[in-house]
Amino acid sequence: VQLQASGGGLVQPGGSLRLSCTGSGFTLADYGIGWFRQAPTKEREFVAAISWSGVTTYYADSVKGRFTISRDNAKGTVYLQMNSLKPEDTAVYYCAADRSYLGVNDEYDFWGQGTEVTVSS
Repeated sequence: VQLQASGGGLVQPGGSLRLSCTGSGFTLADYGIGWFRQAPTKEREFVAAISWSGVTTYYADSVKGRFTISRDNAKGTVYLQMNSLKPEDTAVYYCAADRSYLGVNDEYDFWGQGTEVTVSS
């Protein structure tokens, strides 16, 4: 089982990025997916999560209204659309998958390598 986050990069404050999470070795459509991030010298924190069906979503207060999580199960991809980015959004972003758990804690079974997001002018 492998997860891969992609789409990170350097963006100016107020800009947008869309991250993607894909998987191999399993059917991503069967799993709830969470996005987490870890900034330098800080602990990993929850960002957003989506159920396998896409019906249920959760967001951290710090990103609510700016970030949108979605999924396309036919393409085996989960997205994190990030708008109105702020310097404090700078971090390595990770996606994680679990068949039964969906929430804000890092209890997901599978984790991918992260993608780096830098928000700076």
